[in-house]
Amino acid sequence: MRAFYSGQFVLPLPPGHRFPMSRYALLRDRLEEHLPAVEMDQAPRASDGELALAHTPQWIAAINDGSVSPQAMREIGFPWSEAMVERSRRSTGATIAACRAAFAGGIAANMAGGTHHAYADKGGGFCVFNDAAVAARLMQAEHGRTGRLLKVAVIDLDVHQGNGTASIFRNDPSVFTLSMHGQKNFPFRKEASDLDVELPDGCGDADYLTALEHALDELDRRFSPGLVIYLAGADPFERDRLGRLKLSFDGLEARDRRVFDWTWQRRIPVAFAMAGGYASDIAETVQVQLGTFRVAFDYWRRWQNAAR
Repeated sequence: MRAFYSGQFVLPLPPGHRFPMSRYALLRDRLEEHLPAVEMDQAPRASDGELALAHTPQWIAAINDGSVSPQAMREIGFPWSEAMVERSRRSTGATIAACRAAFAGGIAANMAGGTHHAYADKGGGFCVFNDAAVAARLMQAEHGRTGRLLKVAVIDLDVHQGNGTASIFRNDPSVFTLSMHGQKNFPFRKEASDLDVELPDGCGDADYLTALEHALDELDRRFSPGLVIYLAGADPFERDRLGRLKLSFDGLEARDRRVFDWTWQRRIPVAFAMAGGYASDIAETVQVQLGTFRVAFDYWRRWQNAAR
């Protein structure tokens, strides 16, 4: 199973910044230790043309040259730097590469990504470019050369609503956006996804998994994707600082297993990204992410056995 990393492109953040940049390197270390069969490759750099499939030329240019306004950078939550630009491009390129690898092998991963708060013309919530939106549009363009329409479902299980993704695909019937998130959590002005599932503060394993089952059933009734992009946020975890939900390690593993089983039963390729995770003990966020990889690897092996 292939996974694409951009963790070596580190943002220079001020002391005490709440974004856990070190979790990406820790995840790579844990994968090398516990899942050495995962093939990890450096993420390619998304080009201006690829970014323009989901973003305005003005936003791309402003990020590139640093002319973006201080207010817009405050919405993102990072100081502007060349390293921020490079990392944002690489993180988007990782989801592009994961989608291509998923078509070849069934399942592939971006070891970062899930930057779902980025709109076409602005960023927000630690998100500069929307990797899922760019990748979905590019995969559609590449498949369009064969004369076939590729329908894409974005299954967003980060604890925060995928407002940027919902906005970008608002009038696009070829992409289905499913967001399952905390009702009272960020962003406080939400967009309308194709399917929004809002959860109360303190929601635990059983209620969460029931809600997910209903959401996947509704997705199945309304849409037939040829590709799934799965945002496997670690922030529904019970000790996440920003999550406000109460999922256990076992509950999050069951969540991942349900999503990968849903795609496997329908033989839909899936590219997954890490999205959010802000546990006070960063090792716990990485443990959740490692669990996602374990489940994904199990289903990737099923794809390989079926291909023989």
